Amino acid sequence: MSAKQLEPLRITSVVAAPLCGESPKGGWSEEIKPEDSIHTLIAVHTDGGITGFGSVFSNGDLVQAGLGVLEPLFMGENALEPERVAEKMHQHTFWMGRGGTLTHTISGIDIAMWDILGKATAMPVGQLLGGCYRTKVQPYCSLLMEEPGLMGDVIAEYKDLGFSAFKIGWGPFGRRNDEKLDEAIVAAARKAAGDDARLMVDAGASDGHWPNGLKWAMRAADMLDNYAVEWFEEALRPDDLEGHQQLRASSSVPIAGGEVLTRRQAFQPWLAGGALDIVQPDVTKVGGISEQRRIAWMADDFGVKYIGHGWNTALGLAADLQLAAAMPGCDLVEYIGGSPYVDGILATPFELDAEGFLDIPAKPGLGVELDPDKLARYTPVNLF
Repeated sequence: MSAKQLEPLRITSVVAAPLCGESPKGGWSEEIKPEDSIHTLIAVHTDGGITGFGSVFSNGDLVQAGLGVLEPLFMGENALEPERVAEKMHQHTFWMGRGGTLTHTISGIDIAMWDILGKATAMPVGQLLGGCYRTKVQPYCSLLMEEPGLMGDVIAEYKDLGFSAFKIGWGPFGRRNDEKLDEAIVAAARKAAGDDARLMVDAGASDGHWPNGLKWAMRAADMLDNYAVEWFEEALRPDDLEGHQQLRASSSVPIAGGEVLTRRQAFQPWLAGGALDIVQPDVTKVGGISEQRRIAWMADDFGVKYIGHGWNTALGLAADLQLAAAMPGCDLVEYIGGSPYVDGILATPFELDAEGFLDIPAKPGLGVELDPDKLARYTPVNLF
């Protein structure tokens, strides 16, 4: 049998489309406005007519500026070699902002190149990553913390839509110097979700001027254990490695974090130092699929569970689904409750099955298709 080799698909342009108009609240102390751009979609066009799509967790103006810096590194490159091209961009931009706008922008380009590779080979990305451990995965509905009375109503709304796993975060939790309020919020969520539902809590300590430290986090973890909370996320400021180590050692609730770290090098001390039970890199920030899978496998070597942070877009979720297929221990993906940038931009929206699971797309590439007409509602830029 003669060997066959795909002809290169040369990158001819990369287009950035900021999403705005209906940006969901983030629970931040400086709250997102609907017109704010915090997520940007990416299209990588090639000379073979195949276009790939990705997502960047960053403001559209920053992404556009990043593309201007990166263009000499990606233009004319073979989009069928995502890891090599992404690493080339990383290696030649260390001194221009490693970990910031450039790394986030590379994330979207890398995701789009994996989409192109899948389309060119007629294979889903999960299979290209080495093989699929599962064909469906449970999404957890990611919701903002609310006052106790409203918290139960919000959980009930999404439970009625078929979700059976929930994460509540940010908002008033830990911000009022009122531990009784914190507990009342969690109690309301547990009551509404039911004893059989999976429940996680995200303190949101990467928000500006987070007021609490290790002793608060230890007390909060003890409280959360009473409500069968599956993990305690961002309980401390995101640079407090030693605090996370101490918290993990003392807490009976698993400790999760890592969503603001970028590139695999930043994760090494957290994994080697035993700071986390669950590591949560964000594929739209960390460097893309190429980087995310290396972090996930490194975590596996340390016995740390990988579950991607996914507070982004439908394309970010599509990438997370492919990664969930390819990682042996990943049994959850994050799904923002009520975000039009997840529910309102695909030709065929995501749909829960009767068990509250999502099928992992088996079509080539990321396995999803953007709807140009729906997308036009949220961006003036034509990606196509």
